[in-house]
Amino acid sequence: MKELGEYLRRTRISNGVSIAEVAEDLNFSTSLLENLESGNVRAFKDMYELREAVKTYAKYLGLSPEKVVDEFNDFLFEHTSKISLDDIKATQKNININKDENKVKSPYTKEYKEPKKIWPIIYSVIALVLFVIIIYLIISSANKAPVRVDELKEKENLRYEFTY
Repeated sequence: MKELGEYLRRTRISNGVSIAEVAEDLNFSTSLLENLESGNVRAFKDMYELREAVKTYAKYLGLSPEKVVDEFNDFLFEHTSKISLDDIKATQKNININKDENKVKSPYTKEYKEPKKIWPIIYSVIALVLFVIIIYLIISSANKAPVRVDELKEKENLRYEFTY
């Protein structure tokens, strides 16, 4: 990356453009451009961001963006090919352990738990209680002793005399 950054710096100087002008024209910070020209990859959080910055800077300088990006991709391949197989396996184990925690959840892939259906149970209990009350009322009214009509007639025939 240092060679690519040095190439970009030499091209900028040969075009007679200062870092401040480039930063203003591309809406980049001067520190970003300085890190890019010095090959300081660690200053960038994301390799995709770095690649886009290199591509935009190459276009600005009048270079072929495809050739510069190919050079950057070669650097990236060399950089990532130096990772040991043990580190890759350890990372893979960590990924498998944390797989459930890092799942992407969207409305389309999110697993919904069905809420407990308590209302049908409540309705069933209320219906059962009402059924028992109705049965009790029917049975209690059926078990009442019928009113004797002949006793009532005798009571009607009796007249009370009131004395003052």
